[in-house]
Amino acid sequence: MRDLFSRYAMYFNRKYERKGHLFAGPYRQAVCLDDSYLLAASLYIHMNPARAGIVADPRDYRWSSVKLFRDESAPRSFVKPDFVLRLLGRNTREREKAYSELLDKSVSLVEGDVLEQTDAVTHLCRALARVFPSLFSIVAKHRKVAQRTGLELLDEKELEEKIKGTSAWRKGNSPETKEAKRFLIEQLIARGYKREDIAAAFGVSVKTVYNALKVGA
Repeated sequence: MRDLFSRYAMYFNRKYERKGHLFAGPYRQAVCLDDSYLLAASLYIHMNPARAGIVADPRDYRWSSVKLFRDESAPRSFVKPDFVLRLLGRNTREREKAYSELLDKSVSLVEGDVLEQTDAVTHLCRALARVFPSLFSIVAKHRKVAQRTGLELLDEKELEEKIKGTSAWRKGNSPETKEAKRFLIEQLIARGYKREDIAAAFGVSVKTVYNALKVGA
């Protein structure tokens, strides 16, 4: 992405006879190992042109890959939508219809400037889960992404119970306790949480979170 942004910035500056940075700040990225989060991230990317006011319908944005998610006759691309679409149904038509419905709803669920919300995908994921509880319950059970990494993801209720049990974070340095902390952090990272957010939530330093991840590494 850095190379892509740099090349485009050079092209843009030449075309419009300007100088300086075109993109400010680091490229935002997050580990994605949770199927629900993956689906929300895909929808978030596709809805952004509409949220930014560039087009009324996200499907009309010229440079969007959303066409690949709704039209089998779309030109070939390095983007492979099948992995995401397979989370949504038993056949192609059912999957594309479900994705289209989710996309339409996503545009209205996200409020404010999406570019300024570092946790926008997480909020979108939760909002969609409230609107489509049955669908997201099924998606969460697939765990296709996690299977590729060997990470065993907890469901939301199990994760909440684990989080409630970390009130005594600073207590206990046994190997079992350290491993439990590492496991919980991995679960949160898999759902898109940043290490800084995890540290703030548990009232510890970012260094403590990094150290916890080193256990058994």
